[in-house]
Amino acid sequence: MRNSRRGAVDPFIVMDVMEAARAAEEAGRHIIHMEVGQPGTPAPAAARKALAKAMEAGSLGYTVALGIPELRRRIAQLYKDWYGVEVDPARVVVTPGSSGGFILAFTALFDAGQTVALGAPGYPSYRQILRALDLVPLEVSTAAANRYQPTPEDLAGHAFDGLLVASPANPTGTMLDHGELGALAAMARDRGAAFLSDEIYHGIDYDRRAVTALEVTDEAVVINSFSKYFSMTGWRVGWLVVPEAQIRQFERLAQNMFICAPHASQVAALAAMDAVDELEANRAAYARNRARMLDGLRAAGFDRIAPPDGAFYVYADVSELTQDSRAFAAEILDKAGVAVTPGLDFDPERGGGTLRFSYAASEADIEEGLDRLRRFMETRG
Repeated sequence: MRNSRRGAVDPFIVMDVMEAARAAEEAGRHIIHMEVGQPGTPAPAAARKALAKAMEAGSLGYTVALGIPELRRRIAQLYKDWYGVEVDPARVVVTPGSSGGFILAFTALFDAGQTVALGAPGYPSYRQILRALDLVPLEVSTAAANRYQPTPEDLAGHAFDGLLVASPANPTGTMLDHGELGALAAMARDRGAAFLSDEIYHGIDYDRRAVTALEVTDEAVVINSFSKYFSMTGWRVGWLVVPEAQIRQFERLAQNMFICAPHASQVAALAAMDAVDELEANRAAYARNRARMLDGLRAAGFDRIAPPDGAFYVYADVSELTQDSRAFAAEILDKAGVAVTPGLDFDPERGGGTLRFSYAASEADIEEGLDRLRRFMETRG
């Protein structure tokens, strides 16, 4: 049977690292996980309790395509609470995770062959989903001096039909401020390009609050998820906020592509949104891990890093040590028992000289992992 050209996408390298770590654990080794971008905490207790109650009370069948109304209203309220922005709940689309949100947004906004600009380094599945949809990812190299965030100057001279930004970003954790985000949105508007903002790490910020694209424009598609701040990775539930004129376009596609996001996950997500004390305790733990990671990586010799404003990643330039980050990550796993992600996942051109370290694991694991990395680097010389 013939394969489609759309399926000829690159593997997600971090998943290969996770499999290598799993195999090592199956063989009896204790591996510290700094590769995976998921919280080490479960879904909030209130979410699990609400789902258990709902399972006893009903069948949890299909919902309407855009999501249960109570959840859409609660998501709209979040924008008022966090940012002071009024959002009509009709503009909220509940999706099967942010991945489903990207598929839906790219399908709704772009025709085959159109180009979407992305900053590099960036989340690898952006480009792979675009390619699978017969769209063209335009990866524009960003500068360390700009904390690996794109600027209008980086994009000047490039033609594109859409612009996707992420703040806080994966793999760097860096953020765009109000002026920077506004300048990029204005550039997209002036070119007649769609503007998309990946905000799945909002809520996990430290020294300053993340800015939503809805503070600078109503003509943006915002992608968010319950995976990160709400600690619900495996539940596969996220959301979009779309411009009013696009609501029916997204609804028609959602009806046919997904029918709906999982009902059970929507019930849990609604309850999770009010678990403020538990969620803020998680964020405080990430903040402590962030301080540990910055100090510990520097002590181990990884001192060329992008300063992380949010999320739970540190992106390190290791080009003085290697130009093959995949082999280097494999060596660290084998000799130190620490799983880290090669930068090739995020930047095919420059990623051979970078690594991403996640600090989403427990505080004890982060301490142990940093100690292992320090001893590994001392031995490596």
